[in-house]
Amino acid sequence: MLTISALKLFHFKNYTTYQCSFNTPIVAICGANGSGKTNLLDAIYYLCFTKSYFLKQDNLIVKHNTAGMRVEGFFLKNETTLNAVGILRENNKKEFLLNDEAYKKLSHHIGKLPCVMIAPDDVEIISGTSEERRKFMDAVLSQLNNNYLQWLIDYNKILQQRNSFLKHASTQTYFDETLLATLDHQLSIHAALIYEERKLFFQTFTSTVIKLYHSIAGKNENIEITYESQLLNNSLQHLLTENRQKDLYLQRTGFGIHKDDINITINNQSFKLIASQGQRKSLLFALKLAEFETLKQHKGFSPILLLDDIFEKLDAERMHYLLQKVCVENNCQVFITDTHKQRLEQHLNNLQVKFQLIEL
Repeated sequence: MLTISALKLFHFKNYTTYQCSFNTPIVAICGANGSGKTNLLDAIYYLCFTKSYFLKQDNLIVKHNTAGMRVEGFFLKNETTLNAVGILRENNKKEFLLNDEAYKKLSHHIGKLPCVMIAPDDVEIISGTSEERRKFMDAVLSQLNNNYLQWLIDYNKILQQRNSFLKHASTQTYFDETLLATLDHQLSIHAALIYEERKLFFQTFTSTVIKLYHSIAGKNENIEITYESQLLNNSLQHLLTENRQKDLYLQRTGFGIHKDDINITINNQSFKLIASQGQRKSLLFALKLAEFETLKQHKGFSPILLLDDIFEKLDAERMHYLLQKVCVENNCQVFITDTHKQRLEQHLNNLQVKFQLIEL
């Protein structure tokens, strides 16, 4: 079991300075909108992933009109104490330390403090673009395989180089075909590694999601989830060679694992086009709980679970199932935010579980 026992913030989002201790596995955080509930969860997420769950740019997590920020957390993993510190200095230099040892590469930290976040905008995983679903896949796989994230970083770096090459070549009468062939070869190597890892992952993950969906929805609807990739029938090397002229014309790489997607159907029709709000919510929580269970099985202990403002998105029946699943059946640390103190207390009291209440 992974837990966090204390959190210290300095110039993180809306907090000037803040510190708190967590003394129970279930922590309820309540307060008005804008009070900083979500920011506390995001600070925990930051310590697990070295980045914000909600903001892409690091400078945006620094409190307005201040320079630099610091986040520190004290964790306990299988009776081992871990002290994680994230720092963004005034010159925007980013540092991350675990037990006072600084990482040379931030990617080396991913997976050491596994964590799952469920937030209102996560519905984009289902209704949004393929990029949202790839981000979901990558977040899980990066925590499962220490090499995966580095493969992905390298792939995206080479992809960017290839796209720059294609854009420049479109304005030239001559271009270096040897360099393009080298980029194609390097891209293909990393693509094959990522593709195989994603394919292997989906062989077991899909059945877990469908099983959880049926439990949450309360009925056995015909749900199918498949991993879609241009590499299913061809190597990327072959696709890049066959479509080189097209890529040169469009000035971008049209084939690769950056086009992968998760196809979800219900009764043989597109899920995101015909599913009801209730079905979408059921599937979202099935995906996230499957992520939690996969990490737990792989790591041998439960990750931290962060539930942000979920009461606004679920009906009473689904809410009870979710809380029963995470607060009672699983031995894990859970953080739950809500704007209504009484509602939060009532749900947790109904489960007859001990919890800590933090009011902001």
